[in-house]
Amino acid sequence: MAAAVKELADCGYDGLSLTRVAERAGVSKGLIWHYFADKDDLMESTAKATMTTIRDRIANSLDLAEPVPDIIRAALRRIAALTVTHRGELTALNRIVHNLRHPDGTQRLTLEDYEETYQAQESLFRRGQTEGTLRDFDTRVMAITYQGAIDMMLGYLGTSHPHINPDDYADKLADILLAGIQRS
Repeated sequence: MAAAVKELADCGYDGLSLTRVAERAGVSKGLIWHYFADKDDLMESTAKATMTTIRDRIANSLDLAEPVPDIIRAALRRIAALTVTHRGELTALNRIVHNLRHPDGTQRLTLEDYEETYQAQESLFRRGQTEGTLRDFDTRVMAITYQGAIDMMLGYLGTSHPHINPDDYADKLADILLAGIQRS
């Protein structure tokens, strides 16, 4: 899957070659077929594994003992930094999400693939409500809104506007989000 990420980042979704993926991974093409039914299966598995790796990398880098608003701000800064530090992974993930389709044309990766992420975010928001740093709101609505803001930030910083400072953008986004959810 790491080789698929590199191939996607370098050659695009349509230009991806399973032969080159196998060469990059140092394995035979037959070994890929042993683990994956087809290219789409490899792409779906790669996207899900990449999403999990990125989510876990961010979560593990945070000091979860801090107050929730501080965790949110730190998380947004670390996520924004990915547009510089992990551009290839984000590019590959974006290409898979926008190109991987079922035979009827619908996307294979949907918002349901965020469920574990939403649940973790909801838990964090509930903790903030319990500790008194966040006001009362629907944590599911906020988790979806928060993730949507993250996805748009990554798209904006990663492809359209690489000259914008990721820390500045993340801080401004944190200010907006926290203004709406922090207890006054």
